[in-house]
Amino acid sequence: MNSIFKIEKKPKKGLLAAEWVALAYLVITSLLMFFTYTKLTNPESMLWGRVRILAITIALWGVYRMIPCRFTRLCRIIVQMALLSWWYPDTYEFNRMFPNLDHSFAAYEQYLFGCQPALLFSKAVSNGVFSELMCLGYASYYPLIAVVTLFYFARRYNQFARASFIILGSFFVYYIIYIILPVAGPQYYYPAVGIDNIARGVFPDIGNYFATIREALPTPGYSDGVFYQMVVDAHNAGERPTAAFPSSHVGVTTILMLLAWESRNRRLFYGILPLYVLLCLSTVYIYAHYAIDVFAGWVSAIAIYAVLYFVYDKFIRKE
Repeated sequence: MNSIFKIEKKPKKGLLAAEWVALAYLVITSLLMFFTYTKLTNPESMLWGRVRILAITIALWGVYRMIPCRFTRLCRIIVQMALLSWWYPDTYEFNRMFPNLDHSFAAYEQYLFGCQPALLFSKAVSNGVFSELMCLGYASYYPLIAVVTLFYFARRYNQFARASFIILGSFFVYYIIYIILPVAGPQYYYPAVGIDNIARGVFPDIGNYFATIREALPTPGYSDGVFYQMVVDAHNAGERPTAAFPSSHVGVTTILMLLAWESRNRRLFYGILPLYVLLCLSTVYIYAHYAIDVFAGWVSAIAIYAVLYFVYDKFIRKE
């Protein structure tokens, strides 16, 4: 414990790798915002949000320079991860400018499976215990991120900078995809076109429907369940008709599993494995994603992990 607060003899002078990737995303999206300023619905709040995030990042850097220790380093990473809750709905402000693509993804889902798995899954297995397991899996998303991050900080500190860079970097890669690929997912697309159309395999193009409307299907399952309420509260707090393809829930947690495997700690890997399996299933069960979003989450996660791992080891000085 004392080592957490021990003053470092050679503190890092500049930004951490994870902060650089966050700053890169801030710059990229700021440039996009200025090019599309007149088309955006809330450009002023988006701009000032970025200014505040930049100020927070600089302030935390200043605190670390005054008290250079592992604890203040950890605080810098934790704050950047907490700020993801602001960056996520920000993707909606961009992709609502573009025509929705759910009709194509739902049609491809129908072509592959001959049905809509998201529509049938919760109806096929509707008992309360299974519902709570699904909601537990979905609700474990952020706790899993915290567990893996803190494990690397506490037990693999020499790899902590790389792990935090990969985790934060993966989020921002997915956010860039969501900005340019406006897919809302079943929970929004199904009520927009009508469940009857979906059941008959009819998937109309709804254009810019989600630019102004955010009506979603109620979360299926046991409504009196504790984890059910956690999922509903989380959706009410920050969900938007965006970020369906690929599933970042599946993608990021797959990257967490890869980091857990890389750590060579069996307790960590096998301890979070059940929640990972539940989470992958739950994304379809609660209407958040098409089944193809899950497969795309697996594939994209492996690619993103490999690229970020290579970039860190090849181009970024170890911290």
